[in-house]
Amino acid sequence: MIQPGQTYRSLSNRHHPTDGPVRIKVVGEPVSIAGLYHSGKVTVVTVTKDGREIRRRAIEVTQLHATATTRDGAPRRTGYVLEDT
Repeated sequence: MIQPGQTYRSLSNRHHPTDGPVRIKVVGEPVSIAGLYHSGKVTVVTVTKDGREIRRRAIEVTQLHATATTRDGAPRRTGYVLEDT
């Protein structure tokens, strides 16, 4: 369940090795249109190393994952995974 305040980290390997993965924080409730497949969006902000929240935007809910592996056990390569809190 996606809730405001949750922090996710990027699964992409496109970041600079010293910077680490991009972190985002959910700041809004998920919104979707009933009956329209893949219409769910959620508002997020990028979290910098010093904790500032920048770049507010909406992303698809399907990009946020609870685990770093797929249901088949393969590692995910795209999207964001929920960080342990």
